[in-house]
Amino acid sequence: MQLRLRFSWRSQGALRIHNLRRTLATGLQRLGVRNETTPVSDFPEVGLFYCICTQAREFYLFRSPAIPRIPIGRVRIQVLKWLLAFLVLATMAEVSTAYARVRNSPLVLAAASLQESLTAAADSWAARKHPKPVISFAASSALARQIESGAPADIFISADEEWMDSVQKHGLVRAGTRTAFLGNRLVLIAPAGSRGGLAIRRDFPLAAALGDGRLAVADPDSVPAGKYAKAALTSLGVWAGIEPKLARGENVRSALAFVERGEAPYGIVYETDAMASKKVRIVGRFPANSHPPISYPVAVLTNAKSPDAEGFRRFLISSAGKAIFRRYGFTAR
Repeated sequence: MQLRLRFSWRSQGALRIHNLRRTLATGLQRLGVRNETTPVSDFPEVGLFYCICTQAREFYLFRSPAIPRIPIGRVRIQVLKWLLAFLVLATMAEVSTAYARVRNSPLVLAAASLQESLTAAADSWAARKHPKPVISFAASSALARQIESGAPADIFISADEEWMDSVQKHGLVRAGTRTAFLGNRLVLIAPAGSRGGLAIRRDFPLAAALGDGRLAVADPDSVPAGKYAKAALTSLGVWAGIEPKLARGENVRSALAFVERGEAPYGIVYETDAMASKKVRIVGRFPANSHPPISYPVAVLTNAKSPDAEGFRRFLISSAGKAIFRRYGFTAR
């Protein structure tokens, strides 16, 4: 059943759009939709139900374009009750289905560099008749701190072992579920339209190549991609000259964006990030022995609520799951 809603703006207490958005957000949050990557359009029945229950007097209801609008405010109270009862009953089955779907969907907190690949893996999992995971992407450091502060989540995927260690030390990793399953490479990038190259070796002239520009990196004090970059530049003997020239991003995708927009002539990101953008080119790859191994561990969290969490974790580390990540440039373990 398709329903379209229009609003009465004429009365003194007319509904305003920000109130509607607040109503929708509240309703979705109550049903467990806790992340912006799940659009409201995925749950139209939920939004409709909450709107009907909380803002009914303000709506003009349409069943189809051919049916004239019915100004609810003019309908007698008894008719209004019947109408609302009908609408609630008609949508309850859909609401119950949506509620079950959302509550069973694993909430995954994942490193920013996994955006395209993990989304593809979630789509593949959903195609197998499972609830589609809800995913929040950010720096591993930020996600770990959220988990340690009590943020609800089912699965954590970090871009390094240290932040998973931190979460585990707080007793928040379910025993027997931690697995390192992916690897990556560190690369130097430049805007796609730029020219010239740099051979990455000990004491290579990166500071001179930057000139008055800056090197875009994820924050080397906490974000895994930035920590790997700092380790590589240190081992190659150029960190001291580069540190004052850093443009620090909150995560690796922020560093990528600096170079995409031409705000930095060079940047250091994962190879998979560079592959995901047509606006940058790879200048060179850092030697694998110049920094600690890039490792992505996944684990189910102690307070996981989704019954599908362990199943999705097992899918990610399976041969079928790893094949998806390989397509996006990751190495599988």
